[in-house]
Amino acid sequence: MIIWASTLISVAIVSLISLVGVFFLLLKGEKLKNIQLILVGFATGGLLGGAFFHLLPESFESYSNLQEVSLLLVAGFMLFFILERFLHWHHNHTSGISENVVKPFGTLNLLADGFHNLLDGLLIGAAYTHSHAVGITTTIVVLMHELPQEIGDFGVLIHAGFSRSKALIFNFLSACTAFLGALIVLIFTGVGEFLSAAVLPFAAGGFIYLAAADLIPELHAEKALKKSFHQFLALLLGIALMYLLTFFTE
Repeated sequence: MIIWASTLISVAIVSLISLVGVFFLLLKGEKLKNIQLILVGFATGGLLGGAFFHLLPESFESYSNLQEVSLLLVAGFMLFFILERFLHWHHNHTSGISENVVKPFGTLNLLADGFHNLLDGLLIGAAYTHSHAVGITTTIVVLMHELPQEIGDFGVLIHAGFSRSKALIFNFLSACTAFLGALIVLIFTGVGEFLSAAVLPFAAGGFIYLAAADLIPELHAEKALKKSFHQFLALLLGIALMYLLTFFTE
């Protein structure tokens, strides 16, 4: 019972980090618009750093057959490609009906973040089943990892066309998939272990697709040299933070 309570409390704390975007609600009009693409750059770096510094190295440790990692990586990449094709089709068929249609990459970002948060829940649940101390340590590491990512995610959702209130709500709902991951581990220990190993490279493929196919082109749309430089610095900062967090996860 203590393991269940500790796990669910930790997951709840981690999920609440997704509401960090509330601090940006104070920004109005032009100020928010100016910071949007900087946050998109930051999110791009976070996605790439998360995939190459965290998810893929963990995947290679989880599988003895590296071909399986490659297959799951490509499967994640291709699924997000197919999802975006469907979302573009849906966007083209509804753009004449509603003026407030969200760009497809906003929905893809929520899906990718949902997979990642599911994985966080699996990791936290598995850690607490090992020991209370390991569970607390894992929760702290996940919190440090989630904070910069959730800041970037909020910027991506705003840039995609979500209102600020909807960006907060949907980002929080995406974060709540961590509860599903934790419950899977607590109820079905063996299934949770297998699922966490499979989700790692799959999520990495989704992260790489979202960063390369959607967010980087959005950054290229900015023509002003000064703003482009700021976006590049934000991208490097996102990558650097993910790299520095590898020392804590070890």
